[in-house]
Amino acid sequence: MSQTSSEFIAAKIAILTVSDRRTEAEDTSGQYLQEAAQETGHQVVARALVKDNIYQIRAQVSAWIASDDVQAVLINGGTGFTSGDNTPEALLPLFDREVEGFGELFRMVSYEEIGTATLQSRAVAGIANQTVIFAMPGSTRACRTAWERIIEEQLDARHRPCNFLPHLKK
Repeated sequence: MSQTSSEFIAAKIAILTVSDRRTEAEDTSGQYLQEAAQETGHQVVARALVKDNIYQIRAQVSAWIASDDVQAVLINGGTGFTSGDNTPEALLPLFDREVEGFGELFRMVSYEEIGTATLQSRAVAGIANQTVIFAMPGSTRACRTAWERIIEEQLDARHRPCNFLPHLKK
C-alpha cells in the first residue's frame, strides 16, 4: 500500500482538552487545534473537555477509538509532572502501538523554544484500533509547536516519505 497520495485527504479528528481548571470558553488550546485542523482541510467531528482523571480521559478516548467517525485524536493537557497530570497513564494501556518518536521529536523541537524545561513534557502518541492519538502539553504555544512542526505533516497524505493516513480507518 502506498504511503503517500498526490492529493489531500481530510482526516476526521476529535479534540480533547484535559484540565481541572479550564472551561470550554477558556479553552484556547483546544480552539487553536480545532482552527488549525479545519484551516488545513480536516474535519473536526468531536470536541470535549474532561477533568485530569485517568478514567474520564480513558473513557472519552476509548469512545472515539471505537467510533468509525474518528480517525485521529488530538489531546492537550495532563502531560506534565505534577501528581495531577495523568494523560500518559490514561493512554498507554489503550495503545496497540506506541509512536515513541512523537514524544522524542516534540521534546527536540520544544528545546528550541523552552530549553531544558522540555524534559518535563511527557508528550505521547500511539495507534489504537486504526486511530492515531497525539497527546501534547496544554499550553497553546505547545499545541502550536506540535501541530505546525509534527502533526500537520503526519496527517497529510501527500507528506513523503510517509504519514499516518494509510494506517487509519477508512
